[in-house]
Amino acid sequence: QVQLVESGGGLVQPRDSLRLSCVGSSEITLAYYGIGWFRQAPGKGREGVSFIHPSDESTKYANSVKGRFTVSRDNAKNTVYLQMDSLRPEDTAVYYCAAGHPTMWAIMQEYDTWGQGTQVTVSS
Repeated sequence: QVQLVESGGGLVQPRDSLRLSCVGSSEITLAYYGIGWFRQAPGKGREGVSFIHPSDESTKYANSVKGRFTVSRDNAKNTVYLQMDSLRPEDTAVYYCAAGHPTMWAIMQEYDTWGQGTQVTVSS
């Protein structure tokens, strides 16, 4: 079964860091896919946070997280990471990873496979 599994979320204080992981099942090789990270806060739509390209590993970031978040991949572990530093209360959301071949990285409909999400809560 093709699956993406996110982990690493939790409750942290402002200015803390978290690293999210997105692990692919054995039926999907993440190195062949663009991987997007999205988030959805309560009462809001799902927004694109970051993206890593499959071939050249170029990256994209939403303006709201640029300079604070870093996306990377470890192909040997079939895993993509989202390092989140200097977290803010407005980063509170459920974070999802998604695999696909998007022409527009921040558009949900461009992705074929989604994980179940991991909750990130930033609060003092």
